Amino acid sequence: MSSPERNRTTPLKKKNRHTHTASLPEFWFTKDPKSHPLKNAVLKMRLHALSNSASASETEPESESDSQARPPQRLSSAARSCPDFTARLSDELLMNIFSKLQNSQLVSNTLVCKRWCRLNGKLVRSVKILDWDFIESGRVIFRFPNLIDVDIVQACVKSCRNSGILLSNKLVSVHLDSARVSGRGFLKKGDFLDPQVIDRGVRALAEGCGNLRRVVLINVSEEGLNYVAEECETLQEMELHNCDDFALKGVSGCKNLQILRLIGCVDGFYESLISDIGLTILAQGCRRLVKLELVGCEGSYDGIKAIGQCCFMLEELTLCDHRMEGGWLAALSYCGNLKTLKLQSFKSIDASPGPDEHLGSCPTLEELHLKKGQLRDKQGARALFLVCQAVRELVFEDCWGLDDSTFAATSICRSIRFLSLEGCSLLTTEGLESIILSWKHLTRLRVVSCNNIKDSDITPELATLFSVLKELKWRPDSRSLLASGLAGTGVGQNGGRSFRL
Repeated sequence: MSSPERNRTTPLKKKNRHTHTASLPEFWFTKDPKSHPLKNAVLKMRLHALSNSASASETEPESESDSQARPPQRLSSAARSCPDFTARLSDELLMNIFSKLQNSQLVSNTLVCKRWCRLNGKLVRSVKILDWDFIESGRVIFRFPNLIDVDIVQACVKSCRNSGILLSNKLVSVHLDSARVSGRGFLKKGDFLDPQVIDRGVRALAEGCGNLRRVVLINVSEEGLNYVAEECETLQEMELHNCDDFALKGVSGCKNLQILRLIGCVDGFYESLISDIGLTILAQGCRRLVKLELVGCEGSYDGIKAIGQCCFMLEELTLCDHRMEGGWLAALSYCGNLKTLKLQSFKSIDASPGPDEHLGSCPTLEELHLKKGQLRDKQGARALFLVCQAVRELVFEDCWGLDDSTFAATSICRSIRFLSLEGCSLLTTEGLESIILSWKHLTRLRVVSCNNIKDSDITPELATLFSVLKELKWRPDSRSLLASGLAGTGVGQNGGRSFRL
C-alpha cells in the first residue's frame, strides 16, 4: 500500500473513534450527571403513573367550584423527584424485610415515615418503659401491639430525670436528687407511684397486650396482679419488686407461671416483707414453677417446705441476701426434683441447722453455686454440704472464710465432676489437694485468683491428676510457672483435653 493511501486511512480511524454512537447500556450507565435524560424520563413516567392512579381512586369527581376554592397543593422538589416506590409493597412483605435487619437499623427506620414507624413497632417484642405517661395514655399499646416482654419498674419511681446522679445495681437503676437522699435509704415510700395508679396502668397493659410472656412490676397490689392473671394466660415469667405477702395472692392466679423472681428487702431501696405466709400462698397457686429466686426475703422451714411439697416441677432455687431463720436447710429435702441450688450475697447459711439426722438430702441435686457469701460459720457450711452431698458441680466465687477446714467439709460430696474456685484467697494448695485427690469422678477443674494456691506447692500426685483431667484452667495468681513446672507430665498433650493458663 502506498504512502498516500496510509495517510487516508489514518484520519478515517480517528473519525470513527470520536463519532461512535453510544449504545443503550453505555447511555444508561454513564457517570456524567448531565447525560441521564433516559433516567429522568423513566422517573417522570413513574411519577405520572402514580399521580394518575391516585386521581383514579377518587370516588366522586371534584366540582369546578371546589377545585377553584381549594388552594393548589404543591409538592416539594424532593417529593416530586423521589416518589415512594415502597407504597406498592404490602405490609407483610415490608415486615418480612424489616425482620431481617439488626435492631440498630430498626430505630432509624421508624424515622422514614408513619407507615414504616407503625410496621417497625409491630416487630418490637420487648420494651423497658421509663415514662409512666406512655402507659396511661395508651401509646405503648398503640405503638407496640405485639409486646411479649414489658418492664415498668423505672416508670413507677418518681425520680429526677435531669439529675446527674444515677444510682444503679443489678436490681434497679434510678436518678437521684441530692436534696432528697436521707440517712435511711435512697428511696422512700413516697418516691413510688400509688398502688392504685400502678394497678390502672397494669390493667390497661394486660388488656392491650394479652400475649405477654414476661413482666417486671413494682409496688403493685393484689388487684393489679389479678388483672395480669386473667388477661395474660400465656404469662410464663414474672419479676416482682417491693411487694408484700398478700399481693402474692394475685400471682397464685397465674397458672402457667414457670419462672418467678421476688425482690423483697433491698438495703437502701425497698423495705417490703415476704415471709412464710407469702411463700405458702405462692406455693399453693403456682404449682408449675420451674425456677424460683428469692431476693431479700424472710422465711423459715415452713415456707421452704411448702414450696417443695407443692411445686413438684421446681428445678432451680436461688436465695440472694436471704433472711431465713435457723433450720431452713432441712426443708430442702422436700424439693424432690431440685437440680440447681444457688446461694448469693449471704451473711450466713443457717444459724441453727439442727442435728444431722434431721437434715435429709436432695438426691437429684446436680449443681451448687456459692457466690459472694460468708462461710465463716463452719457448722452451717457443713450442714449445707451434707444436704447437697449428691451434687456433681460445685462452684465457689468470692466466698469469704473458705479456708482449708471449711473446704474439707466438701469431702462428703463423692460425685463431684466439676470444681470451680474463684477469689478464695484463704484456701491453700495443700487443702485443695487433700480433697480433690479423693474425688474419683473429677474431670474438670477451674482455679482463678486464689492467691494462697502456689505452683511451687504442686506435688507429683496433683500433677498426675492434672494430666488426666479433660479440662483445666489454672490461674491462681498469675500466668506463672505451671507450664514449665509440669513439663513431661503430659498435661495438655492428649487430644480432646483443654489446658489453659
